[in-house]
Amino acid sequence: MRVQEETRTRAVHRWRWAALATLLAAEAMNLLDATIVQVAAPAIGRDLGGGESGIQWFSAAYTLPFAVLLITGGRLGDIAGRRRVFALGVAGFAAASACCALAPSAGALIAARAVQGAAAALIVPQTIGLIRAMFDGPETAKAFGSIGPVMGLSAVCGPVLGAVLAHAVSWRAAFLVNLPLAAGVLATVPLLREDRAERRPRLDAAGTALATAGAALVVYPLIQGDSAGWPGWTWAMLAGGAAVLGVFALHQRRAAAPLVEPSLFADRGFPAALATSTVFFAVMNGLMVVVVLQVQIGLGRDVLNAGFTLLPWSAAMAAASWLAGTRLVPRFGPRLMPAGLAVMLAGVCAAIPVYRAYPHAYPWPLLGALVLVGAGNGLFTVPFFTAALARVRPHETGSAAGLLNAVQQFGGTLGIAVLGTAFFHALPHGSAAAAQIAFGAAAVLLVLALGTAALMRR
Repeated sequence: MRVQEETRTRAVHRWRWAALATLLAAEAMNLLDATIVQVAAPAIGRDLGGGESGIQWFSAAYTLPFAVLLITGGRLGDIAGRRRVFALGVAGFAAASACCALAPSAGALIAARAVQGAAAALIVPQTIGLIRAMFDGPETAKAFGSIGPVMGLSAVCGPVLGAVLAHAVSWRAAFLVNLPLAAGVLATVPLLREDRAERRPRLDAAGTALATAGAALVVYPLIQGDSAGWPGWTWAMLAGGAAVLGVFALHQRRAAAPLVEPSLFADRGFPAALATSTVFFAVMNGLMVVVVLQVQIGLGRDVLNAGFTLLPWSAAMAAASWLAGTRLVPRFGPRLMPAGLAVMLAGVCAAIPVYRAYPHAYPWPLLGALVLVGAGNGLFTVPFFTAALARVRPHETGSAAGLLNAVQQFGGTLGIAVLGTAFFHALPHGSAAAAQIAFGAAAVLLVLALGTAALMRR
């Protein structure tokens, strides 16, 4: 009898960790796709056209729907079942990836990328709920702890894998990588335990529509405005987007089933966390795009050079995240956040004179500056999410986590729009000068992030 019980326990243990591998593979697929496209975007633009704004849209078209639909995706999991919605998202992601690989034009690729982002918004919110459904006790912490290393490895591998595939085969192969990953995930979905909320929430369709419209009205003119010469309609759209987002905020205060818990804004610490997340991830995503653009468009190097240029950043970020999670955060807690931002700011400032010294040649010293940027990135992100949720009450946790993830993606979209536009606007003066301006703007944003992070701690 005891032997049978031990055998059953080992089988359940193996089942749980096999199911966790399914969830982690889907998470890695999402992150790999985002980083691969950032590296391959200039090569895609040379093949399909679409101009300077098209290169920005190849990434922004993915992150924008991902951002605005994340909370709705989580609610759908509560209503219809997290395993079911997870499987639907993975299938949609795979289909959209195939459409991306076969896209005949820049417009078709951008549309397929938007579908990919919407599918990712169905996948990612289900992970935490499914892990909680499958694990209990000390194993829950171990399961959540495995997410960080997988994400760090994906961040390191994404730029290199995208560069190697685009260089050796084609940029289309970078999208086809998702198909075997998605097939493996779908084959193991039956291992997941179905889970849904005990009390099914209602969908806030009006809130979702307002958030989507407001975000799109803000991002579209930021990307298209420079190439169009900033006519009146761009400023009208920006003003309209701000107004729609204001209406969204009012709607959330009055809605019966709001996307966002209004009580989250009673303590200024959480709004400060949202502002910090927006600014920080705008710098992170925007600078990655600028580095790739300067290497490929400015210096005329191939996609392989661009991918390996980002490798020191990604590797330092993964190493610093591990160090912060295992050693530094337990000792210093939220005090590590300003230190991480300061290290990142030092790397950004160090990159500016490097570009000045290498106006027409590959800036080798830039790799050292990017190590600092990546290290600061890792040191900041690990304590940030813990600090952001520290004063959130239990019934607000789901809404707070979803909103933080959504703002993270929206910040990344804004960064691609703002810093990418700054680079292209200054490109006629030389790619090194354009990169200096973009890095200078990023330094200003990091100083702003230091201020909002200080408000979080207060």
